[in-house]
Amino acid sequence: MGWLFLKVLLVGVTFLGSLYPLVDFSFSGDTRGQKPNFVIILADDMGWGDLGANWAETKDTTNLDKMAAEGMRFVDFHAAASTCSPSRASLLTGRLGLRNGVTHNFAVTSVGGLPLNETTLAEVLQQAGYVTGMIGKWHLGHHGSYHPNFRGFDYYFGIPYSHDMGCTDTPGYNHPPCPACPRGGRPSRHLERDCYTDVALPLYENLYIVEQPVNLSSLAQKYAEKATQFIQHASASGRPFLLYVGLAHMHVPLSRTQLSADPRGRRPYGAGLREMDSLVGQIKDKVDRTAKENTFLWFTGDNGPWAQKCELAGSVGPFTGSWQTHQVCWTSSPLWWLWLGPACPRTGTLTVWMPPRCSLAGRRWDTGCCFTPTVGRLESTEPFRRSAWGTTRPSTSAEKKC
Repeated sequence: MGWLFLKVLLVGVTFLGSLYPLVDFSFSGDTRGQKPNFVIILADDMGWGDLGANWAETKDTTNLDKMAAEGMRFVDFHAAASTCSPSRASLLTGRLGLRNGVTHNFAVTSVGGLPLNETTLAEVLQQAGYVTGMIGKWHLGHHGSYHPNFRGFDYYFGIPYSHDMGCTDTPGYNHPPCPACPRGGRPSRHLERDCYTDVALPLYENLYIVEQPVNLSSLAQKYAEKATQFIQHASASGRPFLLYVGLAHMHVPLSRTQLSADPRGRRPYGAGLREMDSLVGQIKDKVDRTAKENTFLWFTGDNGPWAQKCELAGSVGPFTGSWQTHQVCWTSSPLWWLWLGPACPRTGTLTVWMPPRCSLAGRRWDTGCCFTPTVGRLESTEPFRRSAWGTTRPSTSAEKKC
């Protein structure tokens, strides 16, 4: 058992953050011989306290709260990194940044990406006969062979990096605010340090740019439409499928949609949460109508709220810390899923999910990662307890003043 303990310890140390996973496992007797479908939804910069199932003060996530109540809620689940690209690289490879080579975010000007000698979950499942699709934020390299279409995804629709890394004609809420793309090729004046104006934000469908600059106000609905279309077409094909959705929510800029016109006067962040919740609800409804009995639906987050964005950032709930800090305490969050299949671990990290996903798909995954030893179903709620990794704790200090 000593070797197992060492492996589990190494995996635990890797995830310096926590997620909010929800899972829906639905296997009936008629489908046990089939390969399961996988739908992975990854929120961006979402806080532990942004979900009503975690924090009673939140009232904006009815679909996700229902998913948590119906499925499995993981209360001690951790992200692999405290920033976007490293967290996503670990999710798709099952390996930490020190092993997969991604330790920092990729920039608009980056010519590289996730090292080409790394194998992604999509590549493994593609070889097992799966139809694979990716909707949303990629952020693992956007030139040449680093593009999602060359990393195991048959279909891609989305923005190649964060949606604040380019200008748009419909700039959303940000702190400080950024201007729209300059007109007539003339550079904007009085630019903030973190504003991009030299490149208009692109929207890709496979290898082609279909919109530039992106209209952020309609982006969530486009993602919902493309995701539901993919599920429909993949289900009709008779082949198992993997759908990975990298949400723009809750990263800034927050879009100025009709949802922002809240009659109760709540802030734009609450409107963004409701828009995200609606998008996830549309995807889950499509799964329920087409492939519920054989689909693993997983919702989680990448790293935690960006506190420097003040009122446009999420809530850490009872925990302390901030985005881009190397402490567990700011990301301790539950994982939620819906599924009626074999029992799964209730504690863990993003990387440990690669082996079980590949195993269920009939593929072997030799990464050196191991399953956590705590196995069994988890109730929909659980009282607060100290983190298995030792540093998660309730907050005893006032929130940062912006």
